[in-house]
Amino acid sequence: MSTETNDFSPQQSLDLIQTMIRQAQGNLLNNSFYFILWGWAILLANLGMYGLYKFTDFPYPYAVWLIAIPAWIITMIYGSKQGRKAGKKTHLDKINMWMWISYGFSILPFIIFMQNIGFNVNPVVLVITSVPTFLTGIILRFRPLMMGGISFYAFGILCFLVSPLNQYLVGAVAIGCGYLIPGYLLKNMREKNV
Repeated sequence: MSTETNDFSPQQSLDLIQTMIRQAQGNLLNNSFYFILWGWAILLANLGMYGLYKFTDFPYPYAVWLIAIPAWIITMIYGSKQGRKAGKKTHLDKINMWMWISYGFSILPFIIFMQNIGFNVNPVVLVITSVPTFLTGIILRFRPLMMGGISFYAFGILCFLVSPLNQYLVGAVAIGCGYLIPGYLLKNMREKNV
């Protein structure tokens, strides 16, 4: 039995690593769709919740969060199609995917049991959202997404300091800064690189 070794020079090793990072970045640049989709869905839900609480007597203002159902369906369909198109996934692609899936499971109990905590989930969800957003920015080496993660954390802390009603306005601003601005910048960067 022979053992085959590939001895790379330091430069070849560095080139291989840089190629893998560029491939992962190229695959992840397609994530702008998700940031924009979820950014608009959650921004509209926050503003809808604020408007229904503040200006109406509608007994179920939290019903606006049902907008997440079509967003999930669109995410699953788009993700499935993109997965088939992309073909080869890098290790960083898989890490990023599982990080966001873990994030979804992390916030799920807060969403399911939000009635038990008076529907005041924005502070917790924003703080938790800061982690995968910031880390995706690090993986992509994309500063606006890193800043988006930091803004989620800051706005999450701010939510603890304002009234429950105003948390929805803070949440809307957080989504704009954390998802929409980086999402559109990422989309613009991808389109320039194509």
